[in-house]
Amino acid sequence: MTSEFTALRDQLRNFAREREWLSYHDAKNLAMAVASEAGELLAELRWLSPDEASSAHLDANQLGAIRHEIADVFIFLVRLADVLEVDLMASVQEKLALNAVRFPRVERGESSVD
Repeated sequence: MTSEFTALRDQLRNFAREREWLSYHDAKNLAMAVASEAGELLAELRWLSPDEASSAHLDANQLGAIRHEIADVFIFLVRLADVLEVDLMASVQEKLALNAVRFPRVERGESSVD
């Protein structure tokens, strides 16, 4: 893991410890928190067209709310990986390698849409 990511993980762990939240930060609760925060992120974009949901068309308040929800999802995901002792960065690299095999690169000139 990068030192920046490790520092963030430790900061989040200490934040939870200082508030006596560690007893609530088990794998089940953290996974549920990821899902619920993802739902809140979806709610910020609900009913918007793809064009309206682009950063070019969102106002500062909308974009701020979306940024905060993305941060909430990320925070709980980092905490979940920490609790389960999952190297999140290594897991992402592993999954990207698996996806590269599963979804081969489209060569120029080929259409990816049928």
